Amino acid sequence: MRVLMYYNNNDVRVEEMPVPVIGPGELLVKVFASGICGSDVMEWYRVKKAPRVLGHEIAGEVVEVGEGVEDYRKGDRVFVSHHVPCNTCRYCLKGSHTACETLHRTNYDPGGFSEYIRIPRINVERGVYRLPGEMSYEEATFIEPLACVVRGQRLARIKPGHTVLVIGSGISGLIHIVLARAVGAGRIAASDITEYRLRAAERFGADAVINAKEDIPARLRELNGGRLADIVIVCAGALPASTVALKCVDRGGTVLYFAVPEPEVAVPVPMNDLWRNEVTLMTSYGAGPLDIETALQLMKCRRVDLTGMITHRLGFDEGGLGFRLVAEAGDSIKVILQPHKKHGG
Repeated sequence: MRVLMYYNNNDVRVEEMPVPVIGPGELLVKVFASGICGSDVMEWYRVKKAPRVLGHEIAGEVVEVGEGVEDYRKGDRVFVSHHVPCNTCRYCLKGSHTACETLHRTNYDPGGFSEYIRIPRINVERGVYRLPGEMSYEEATFIEPLACVVRGQRLARIKPGHTVLVIGSGISGLIHIVLARAVGAGRIAASDITEYRLRAAERFGADAVINAKEDIPARLRELNGGRLADIVIVCAGALPASTVALKCVDRGGTVLYFAVPEPEVAVPVPMNDLWRNEVTLMTSYGAGPLDIETALQLMKCRRVDLTGMITHRLGFDEGGLGFRLVAEAGDSIKVILQPHKKHGG
């Protein structure tokens, strides 16, 4: 089978690997669509594990069922979660599923940027979801990124009427805008450094956009009746995004770090100001089972429709282009890879 092997953001190669052999309790899934996540192009994070087959936003069809599997059949259309929690450790029992050690160790084989993937027994038991009949494979690639956003907003406790500022209008920022609108947030503002993404933020529900080259807190006050934001969501890993967020949150508000700088970068925190104004700083990582179920239901009932974010549909022969588009964060939003698409098809 063909896979897309990652060496670095500028070196992504189509290579051949054997189709995985499944064992008892496992599934073999034919991948029809796989989204390139922003985390796939975080070179500082990915290169140290290269070469490897990345990809975790997948949808496909069960083509082989291992002995003992009773809940799935050949032909089932599925989304598969790459990371699954144990559901029994102290972290899972208190609802912190994404801090579970099992979740950090689990994955499918070899990765979502391949024509076929082997689903280990634990993922079969805890991370396979049948797709609604009306949901396309392309749409299903949004289940995982939407679930991550669902978790972040649930933890941040966004409520109807809250003023929300989203810093960074890439794919995750845009999904935050769409979900915040769906749950009844009040005024939603978005910032970015590119006009292309600011226009996208407007299309997907932002009431106002702010170029990040401007004085964001000052512009936010102008747009929001003199007030800052109840909820600030950071969706950009650059240090300036992390620091300006602390200047944009209202008293009693919350800053959610959905994206963070590289590990060696320290973010200066004005602790005294945050203490006096009872500002909450929090992070969100990944998605747990509840978040995935919620995302599926939001998409199934059309409370959230994200398919308009797809800007590129590419085969593996154009995989290098796909990675460059996402890494450059220019005139693209969601890039979908189709493993079985032939060049020019």
